[in-house]
Formats: sequence, structure tokens, C-alpha cells
Amino acid sequence: MTGPAHDPADDPMPLGGVHIKYLHHCPRQLWLYSRGYRPEQRSDLVAFGEVIDDTTFTRRRDIDLGEAKIDWVTTGAIVHETKSSRAPSPAHAAQVRHYCLLLERRGITVRGGTVHYPLIRRTTDVPWDATARAQAEDSEAQARATIAATEPPARLKRAHCRGCSYLDYCWGD
Repeated sequence: MTGPAHDPADDPMPLGGVHIKYLHHCPRQLWLYSRGYRPEQRSDLVAFGEVIDDTTFTRRRDIDLGEAKIDWVTTGAIVHETKSSRAPSPAHAAQVRHYCLLLERRGITVRGGTVHYPLIRRTTDVPWDATARAQAEDSEAQARATIAATEPPARLKRAHCRGCSYLDYCWGD
């Protein structure tokens, strides 16, 4: 499935995979991230994820699209993303769909994606079809609306925030 070539410079607000992942994980996290609040730099979990990414699948090369960095793409345009999580998440699949959409807009015929979970030795396939494309476009629209909001979205229940680098901001005294 491919659409017309798209110039990323035409986007009113370029969105990367992190934007989409944060939207699906916690809209408040996306809102804060878009305003420059970046506590990930001090997070041990983020550092651990970077180590997993750097030491797994070492023969691959990142694909830098400017607004997004894809872990790698294999022959046949299969997008691959590596996660340090021990559990698959809808946010991970949404991120891969977003990457598929970005590639398609650049005129590349994408076949789908795979999320790799090396810690549990599992993969999750992410299909790319008309439904997935509509989901990716909807995620972009939701992300832009969240970023444009003048007030931050409500906090999630605290139990959902375990391990989040934004925990202190949202729940600190």
C-alpha cells in the first residue's frame, strides 16, 4: 500500500514516534514532552532501554527521518522497533504504525512492522493496511490536539505511572 509522495516539510508540526508512544501511554506525558519537559535524561529505565537498543540487533542501522528515528527497516519495507519492555503495549504498535505512515508519505511501499521484545524473546507483528493507516492518521490528529491544548490532560491513576520518568512532576508534592 502506498500513497502519494509527501514532503515532511509540509507538516504543520512534525511528529516523531515518541510523540505517538506518549499519546497512547499518557497524553499528559505527551503534553509535557512537547513543552520541553524531558526528565527521561535522568531515568534509569530509559538508560536501560538505550542499553537494550544498543546491544541487541547490532548489525542493523537506525533510519533517521528527521522527526523520527526508526530502529531499522528490512528488505520489503518491514519496520522494526526494539523495546526493553517485558510486555507488549498498544503504544508500541501505534509507534510502528506511525513509522509506516511516515515512510509511505515518502513514497515507500510499506508491508508492516515488527516490535521486538528481546528480554522476553517475543515479537509482535503490526499489520499495515487501510485500517492501520487510518489508525495512524487518527493518532497524529489526537497528538496534535493534545499538544495544542492550553491545559495539561488529567493525570492517569497513580498505579499506571509506575516507572514513568514524569512521575515526580505529576505526583510530586
